[in-house]
Amino acid sequence: MMIRSWTVVAAVILFFSGCAKEVEEFNKPADYWYDKMVTAVSNGSLEKGDSAYSSLQSEHVSSPFLPEATMIMAQAHMAHEEYLLAEHFLNEYIRRYATPEGREYAEFLKIKSKFLALPNPGRDQGLIDETLKGVNTFKTLYPRSAYMPIINSMETQLHLAKGVLNEQIAQLYERLDKPKGAAAYRSIAPVTWIDPKEIVSPEVPWYRAIFEGDGTSSWYAFMIPKTRSVVSMDDNATSDVSKE
Repeated sequence: MMIRSWTVVAAVILFFSGCAKEVEEFNKPADYWYDKMVTAVSNGSLEKGDSAYSSLQSEHVSSPFLPEATMIMAQAHMAHEEYLLAEHFLNEYIRRYATPEGREYAEFLKIKSKFLALPNPGRDQGLIDETLKGVNTFKTLYPRSAYMPIINSMETQLHLAKGVLNEQIAQLYERLDKPKGAAAYRSIAPVTWIDPKEIVSPEVPWYRAIFEGDGTSSWYAFMIPKTRSVVSMDDNATSDVSKE
């Protein structure tokens, strides 16, 4: 029993000493931090990868490893669907390390990152508009880019998503008995080369439809009182209120 107790104590001491040794690492060569970062990313440990990158950047501000290391971390976070962190590294790459060719690629990845962050476009109208703004800027700066076919494809899908969202907002105004609001949103054509009438809304999975509805109604609609809003921009609603 005594031997077993000493074994446990020794194991605990070794564990904490190992952790302490890892925390106290500093003043290492640039290739040491780079290799540690790549190993961590390869093992799927992005937190350790971020830590090794920070050490590389702090201790070797002019290291030739930094441009590639920054891009590796950006792509690793994209692969793990951590798009805000990916955009952080891409901005860092553009600001400090990018060549003209590298900048074009990084700007393309920024648009792709925002696009991939929109699995449910109806939840983030602002991000759709922000991504479309980035698309327009990219097409202005790099009209002959090799990434243009992908950029055009993402742009089309974003406009379609915006068209679906506008229709859902219009239907919401109809349910609130505000025809002017509905008409206003239906008058917003995504772009001249897309006919709003030809846009087909995506199918909502059953597990989301239970809580969100299909964009036209929700399962709990019967619980909402069918009353007019006292404050309304519609003429009909205004006249009804004045009659009361």
